[in-house]
Amino acid sequence: MKKLFQQYQEMISYLFFGAATTLVNMGVFFICTNLFAIDYKISNAIGWFLSVLFAFFTNKYFVFSSKHENIGGFLKEMLLFYWYRVLSFVIDMGMMIVMIDYLHISDFWAKLITQVVVIVLNYFFSKFFIFKKKV
Repeated sequence: MKKLFQQYQEMISYLFFGAATTLVNMGVFFICTNLFAIDYKISNAIGWFLSVLFAFFTNKYFVFSSKHENIGGFLKEMLLFYWYRVLSFVIDMGMMIVMIDYLHISDFWAKLITQVVVIVLNYFFSKFFIFKKKV
């Protein structure tokens, strides 16, 4: 069992922290829309921003164990992380608008569906473009 965990530790950690990031994103989204009556597009942006901040540090230190030798390396990873998260945010927002405004799907289901797509995209971006292992 220990060997199996070690073999898939990165993916298990990503799923755990991805779920936590999704909870931050969805929690902030629903607090903004339901408690403060903020438009779903603005609520989605606020949830995205806070969850990306949370995700950067958890992905960097706990999932991919990325080490940087100087502030420049840290900033490069952070800028790449935000760049790719902006790409997935555009997809997220586009899907939300289509599902809510045109397909009339509830904001709960639209948000849940988009988060599955975003988690997969973000893992790919993080693994292969942001926190890639140096050879």
